[in-house]
Amino acid sequence: MAEAIPVPRRDTLSRYFKRNWTLYMLLVPAAVYLFVFMYIPMYGVLIAFKDFRFNKGILGSDWIGFDNFRILFEYDFTYVLSNSVILSLYDLAVTFPMPILLALLLNEVRHVAFKRVSQTIVYLPHFISWVVIAGIVSQLLQLDGPLNAVVAALGGERRLFLLEPSYFRSIVVFTEAWKEAGWGTIIYLAAISTIDPQQYEAAVADGANRVQRAWYVTLPGIRSAIVVLLILRIGRIMNNGFEPVFLLHNSLTLKVADVFELYTYRVGLLLGRFGYATAVGLFKNSIGLILIIGTNYLIRRMGERALW
Repeated sequence: MAEAIPVPRRDTLSRYFKRNWTLYMLLVPAAVYLFVFMYIPMYGVLIAFKDFRFNKGILGSDWIGFDNFRILFEYDFTYVLSNSVILSLYDLAVTFPMPILLALLLNEVRHVAFKRVSQTIVYLPHFISWVVIAGIVSQLLQLDGPLNAVVAALGGERRLFLLEPSYFRSIVVFTEAWKEAGWGTIIYLAAISTIDPQQYEAAVADGANRVQRAWYVTLPGIRSAIVVLLILRIGRIMNNGFEPVFLLHNSLTLKVADVFELYTYRVGLLLGRFGYATAVGLFKNSIGLILIIGTNYLIRRMGERALW
């Protein structure tokens, strides 16, 4: 008579935690960081609904309801929102595909030493301060700088690029792309390393060249990573980054540079309208939350693996 196959006992939550407690301990520093710097400061959101005064504190300041939001929509909402959305979409179109393309190119490098040196070089700009990078960009784009020298040598007219609003968005976007593209390849290269080598061997046996292997094997293999990073990037569509905009803008380019971060800085710290500045930030983050939930839903409806 055949012996009955024992049914494995279902793990309880406590038994599962006891078996994997060391892994959960690795999460403690990140959890503490999130709690201290992300969740505790949410108490300050109350400022958006108050006429905040330092001498009264957050709880003691007068409650004004949605007056700060009403002012935002009536006066400054349109041009700040349009500047933020245009710059974000421009940035998304340029900076999101670049790490993918760079990772595909690095993956095709067969000389190990050259590949490592190349990776190190493209990673380096990420560790350079925005202050230093803004100084480098300013020197390159000066009237007597290298770029204008090339333009003049080709018969063009020298221009003050940093003083012309039409060039501001391109300067910010391509500077950020140069700074962060190499760092962004890390996740994609890690995803590429998980692809089964037999898929490449089968593609070679079928006569696929390098471009075809990248298109039909590598890209589908890292599709999940691309989708997840795209969802997170769309969730930050309202975040243009304070440092590049602040350091590269001036009074002549303010009409296109006045995005949410810069506007919040001006009305909050410089003008002392803390409640209004908090309302601007709360509105911006609320839009980001809606976008990330909506994008995640659409990705799931398309049959792709999303965040949840």
